[in-house]
Amino acid sequence: MSVKFLLRFDDMCPTINWAVWQKLEDVMIEEDVRPILSVIPDNQDINLHEGQPNEHFWDKVRAWQARGWTIGLHGYQHRYVSKSPGLVGLKPYSEFAGVPFEDQQAKLKLAMEIFAREGVRADCWVAPAHSFDENTVRVLIALGVRTISDGLALYPHRDSQNVMWIPQQLWRFRAVPFGVWTICIHSTDDLYLYSEHFRRCIRQYKHSMTSLPAMAHAYAHRKSSWTDRAFGELWHLAIRAKVALAASQPPVPAVVLETTPDADARQRLKAAL
Repeated sequence: MSVKFLLRFDDMCPTINWAVWQKLEDVMIEEDVRPILSVIPDNQDINLHEGQPNEHFWDKVRAWQARGWTIGLHGYQHRYVSKSPGLVGLKPYSEFAGVPFEDQQAKLKLAMEIFAREGVRADCWVAPAHSFDENTVRVLIALGVRTISDGLALYPHRDSQNVMWIPQQLWRFRAVPFGVWTICIHSTDDLYLYSEHFRRCIRQYKHSMTSLPAMAHAYAHRKSSWTDRAFGELWHLAIRAKVALAASQPPVPAVVLETTPDADARQRLKAAL
């Protein structure tokens, strides 16, 4: 069985560091990589202000989508308002999990209205902090979003509500023998900060790179199996153990971690994984 890798870049918003991002975008165009770009409809997280706002941001998003890149709906405002880990259970805070159904519905309607106003299609759902619950899924289905980029399975699958789950299990490239693996990249990661390192990794794994549409098509009729569930439980335990081990080590200098609660967790994940 072959292995496939997808790339996912989270926290795409008008105030990313565009100079750094442009180098990565150039590499992906040159190497014909089709990533998932998780777009925040109305970013209100001041910790994601890494550069001057790009007044042509939505032009860029439309261009990415026209190129065949997947645009993920990355929450609404990227503001954490609850302490629920949600269905995936990786982070103990959320913009959606544990929030009343009506409030989630209102947020997601506003998020989708922004996408519609800007002429952007929500190809999939990407929850901030990996945290959302059954009510989130109910609202997404009602709004016509039936693909989720998350979960710790080995392969994409459809659930009992006919929602397609494309698993997301890694934060950097790793040599694995089989499975479909999404690598989630943030602006504090080496893969993001160092474009030549990014290019080398892309070229090393070029034969295994794929896209969300390709995997959604290939596994369109696959249902979740006991192997997915068993792998998910074991992988979740491994992540928790590695994060706990990383947290017990001497801390990274505060200047690196002073961003958001999510960034703090990402640093531990990055060290562990």
